[in-house]
Amino acid sequence: MAQLKEKQLKMIENGNVTTPKGFQAGGVHTGLRKSRLDFGWIHSEVPATAAGVYTLNAFRAAPLQVTKDSIDKSGKIQTIVVNSANANAVTGPEGYQNALDTQAKAAEIKGVDVDHVAVASTGIIGVQLPMEKIYKGIEAMNDEVNQGAERFETAILTTDIVTKHAAVQFEVDGKLITIAGAAKGSGMIAPNMATMLSFITTDADVEQASLEKALRSVTDQSFNMITVDGDCSTNDMVLVLANGMQENNTLNENHAEWSVFVEGLRYVSQELAKQIARDGEGATKLIEVKVKGAASDKVAGEVAKAIISSNLVKTAVYGSDPNWGRIICAVGYSEQPLDVNKVSVSLGDIQVVQNGLPLDFSEEAGTTYLEQDIVTIHVDLNNGEGEATAWGCDLTYEYVKINASYRT
Repeated sequence: MAQLKEKQLKMIENGNVTTPKGFQAGGVHTGLRKSRLDFGWIHSEVPATAAGVYTLNAFRAAPLQVTKDSIDKSGKIQTIVVNSANANAVTGPEGYQNALDTQAKAAEIKGVDVDHVAVASTGIIGVQLPMEKIYKGIEAMNDEVNQGAERFETAILTTDIVTKHAAVQFEVDGKLITIAGAAKGSGMIAPNMATMLSFITTDADVEQASLEKALRSVTDQSFNMITVDGDCSTNDMVLVLANGMQENNTLNENHAEWSVFVEGLRYVSQELAKQIARDGEGATKLIEVKVKGAASDKVAGEVAKAIISSNLVKTAVYGSDPNWGRIICAVGYSEQPLDVNKVSVSLGDIQVVQNGLPLDFSEEAGTTYLEQDIVTIHVDLNNGEGEATAWGCDLTYEYVKINASYRT
């Protein structure tokens, strides 16, 4: 385990959603995909306090609405079921009923309350779920051969190349608390609850209202700060389940160690967000944009997202072209308060703009820097104390190829 940032958190190198006490997970192949695992689940031994955030797309998929309604009603989730290959979005009343039937069947098989089941889907939009395959997956959830966090992580993928997970541990009230997560996301990622599904588990006891507030705050610093292609999906969702099995004193804003819990949740969320950005469709590089000196953190965030969302910036990074003009352009159209005569820009340690004017620098050194797998762009607005970081990836020929043949 490695110490994190002088905080009381320890990263768990191989941690996953089953590392927190009382959680199981698994995955199975049902035929939704040709050969890969395509149906997964997470299950808690006891009902867990739950919180969620959801896409802002007006065409919100049926599973999201069913899940949101259940959390709003009971504040608890015990089982999550997820299918890939089919989004069950823009599917009308039939799609909504299919989501309800999925929830009911999962509740029956796992022996839990129907309102304690969350459902999620990802894949092609506008196609009805083949329910016989969904039921096949649900009926396989209790089979020992299908258990394992890696199977779950694989089952939820679409165009992703790699699975994504992160975990940390820390002490609360003398009890060892774990927060862990898994995610999928590769394309249709925009900084507005991006195409992604993320599931976070913890064995901490947390008050529901406080958990929801923490998740929303952390999401604004993680999942809402990534982009791959600027598209906001119909199915984006982040769920957190806190089953309380470590029996700590209930965490809320008044608990002395609340900030440690929130920091752990932020760390896991940011790690998952960065992994999604790094695994962008066709991506070869992770781009990190750090903005400081803004009038507020919100201003810094908007500037960072403008830069990371710029296709011209993304293609320049892909081509290892130190064309800082594209960065300045994005800063300028971010519509945020700034003084153009104070803005400075650096590519890694190579400063290219100071006080709004270009500096002489070695283009060869700039190109060499941009050839790295991880590229950091620094922007200092010199206009306040606000700061923020956003993550994205380069835009490549392979991205076009993947999305030109997504259905075929």
